[in-house]
Amino acid sequence: MKHKIFYFVLLLSLFSFQSINAQKKGFYENVQKKNINKLLDDFNLFAAQADYDKYFACFAEESTFIGTDATEVWNKKEFMAWAKPFFESKKTWNFTSLKRNIYFSADGNYAWFDEVLDTQMKICRGSGVLEKIKGQWKVKQYVLSMTIPNDVTNEVIKVKAPIEEVLIQTLKAK
Repeated sequence: MKHKIFYFVLLLSLFSFQSINAQKKGFYENVQKKNINKLLDDFNLFAAQADYDKYFACFAEESTFIGTDATEVWNKKEFMAWAKPFFESKKTWNFTSLKRNIYFSADGNYAWFDEVLDTQMKICRGSGVLEKIKGQWKVKQYVLSMTIPNDVTNEVIKVKAPIEEVLIQTLKAK
């Protein structure tokens, strides 16, 4: 009988520890999601306010921005140089997240996200990878893409095909 009580107490303790650990993990993820949501909302706000320094402070030093044009793949320094005239003239972009999903690596040091954005180009999608660096989340990679409703895909292809065919042939030749 003592063995049964011992095993029951042991089993109950294990379940309690698992429950506490699950609650801690859930709490941690909620806090981290809140921090990431703030970073990404601020990221969009800083662009809308043409705050060059604060916007680029959201990026990790080694990071990549991928724009909507197939040729737009920049490291942080290249993107800063490209964007500087827009920020200086206060003609930047204004994106608002309508829906965002956030996921974490098992070790909690990386997160990735996808979001639907309200922009001057209508609906766009932002996605990217974040890294926790010295306790702060930073954008490692950001990808901006325009969405195309399925009903108008053929019309869009007709417009972009002659423009992109040259790039396709150039890339195939490499």
